[in-house]
Amino acid sequence: MGANPYRGLPDYQFWSRGVTWQAPGHIDPMIEDHWIKPHERIATLGSCFAQHLARNMAGLGLNYYVAENAPPGMTSDEARKKNYGVFSARYGNVYTVRQAVQLFQRAFGMFAPCDDVWSAADGGFVDAFRPNIEPAPLEDEATVRRAAQSHLACVRQMFLEANWIVFTLGLTEGWRSLKDGAVYPVAPGVAGGRYDPNSYGFVNFSSRMVQEDLATFVDLIGSVNPTCRLILTVSPVPLIATYEHQHVLTATTYSKSVLRVAAEEIARQRKNVVYFPSYEIITAPGVAGTYYADDLREVKSSGVRHVMRVFNKHFVEPDPQSLHATPVSSVSESRFAQALSSPSNDENSVICDKNIIEASVNSIAR
Repeated sequence: MGANPYRGLPDYQFWSRGVTWQAPGHIDPMIEDHWIKPHERIATLGSCFAQHLARNMAGLGLNYYVAENAPPGMTSDEARKKNYGVFSARYGNVYTVRQAVQLFQRAFGMFAPCDDVWSAADGGFVDAFRPNIEPAPLEDEATVRRAAQSHLACVRQMFLEANWIVFTLGLTEGWRSLKDGAVYPVAPGVAGGRYDPNSYGFVNFSSRMVQEDLATFVDLIGSVNPTCRLILTVSPVPLIATYEHQHVLTATTYSKSVLRVAAEEIARQRKNVVYFPSYEIITAPGVAGTYYADDLREVKSSGVRHVMRVFNKHFVEPDPQSLHATPVSSVSESRFAQALSSPSNDENSVICDKNIIEASVNSIAR
């Protein structure tokens, strides 16, 4: 009889040793290190959960890169209201991979959507691709478009100059223009615009579509920034609502499964892509749901801390002296730097475009 092929494998390849026997707060599903050097710029985009990662990176000694800073003279409070520093540029939530692809294409003049400005319910206008980025609608369409062009220049800078990009995959469901396929963060009529079934359509991206989009996104970045590396992770935050004719729980399972498979496939195919298991840490059976707030959606600070402990272990160089060898200029320049290390990093302080879906429906119901 031949030798048992499982004999001698490391503990992390067995459920009992890797999960059951581990203290819940010490489960670490990552098995390889990928050191981020102190001088390397690390940018973020994606779903709501990406904000947790952004807020903690500077505290780890990393050079969190903000390409779109608040104008000189703007107060910290005003900058926060206008969402400076929430991500590396003011794109708001980028929920789907198709959104990310189109964001790159718009930034580099490869795609010019025909429906880019929406009217607000109470007057004024909003950017259709980041309708909640300003605390109040702008006065006219021209002003919205000028602001968008300034923003896209910063997005272009981010893609050109980042050494690492953390992309948190959030959803497969989205809404798009039937004219040119432009994908929006929320449905028209939710945070601006007006829903017209002849102009807009719902889409739930398939596994094949997401994988193709993710490969395209990675290749687009590589075409302008060949040395940039990507860290892909899947948001553990469930859908707040689904437009599919099914229970929101099964819709969430489908969405997260598709994103997880896509992230795995592209990480196996591309040497410059790493998968980071945020999703697995928060949803691990050992923590028994304790990392979720009372709404069973938002992630508690205890869960975020666990995620960041694992991130720190595998991405931040272990030599404490090396962490401060290079000045972290991007962090010091960002008006969001104080928030990154402040105690406000809790489940209620995350900016999420999708939350307005339920809020708007509830207000109508009342």
